[in-house]
Amino acid sequence: MTIGVIAKLKIQEGKNAEFESTFLELQAVVASSEPGNNFYSLHQSREDKNVYIVLEQYTDQDALDAHGKSDHFRSIGGKLGPFMAGAPEIEYVDGVG
Repeated sequence: MTIGVIAKLKIQEGKNAEFESTFLELQAVVASSEPGNNFYSLHQSREDKNVYIVLEQYTDQDALDAHGKSDHFRSIGGKLGPFMAGAPEIEYVDGVG
């Protein structure tokens, strides 16, 4: 069963370009080095340009766990902290069918 992740990230005013650049670096590494990741995609809210939604899907729990423990997630993901305007809101969902 696939596992989806919906992460809502609020960033500080004026940090969009830096945040997006850093996130897209992480997105590229996830795509190239995590075979258990089906997609890892950044979206910007139409209503609030400082809110981003990350849509992720993993083949199983092991793949999700591997993502969170990966060196690239820890190092590049750690660079996102200074842009954040609060803790992310994370929702985990299970694939159906």
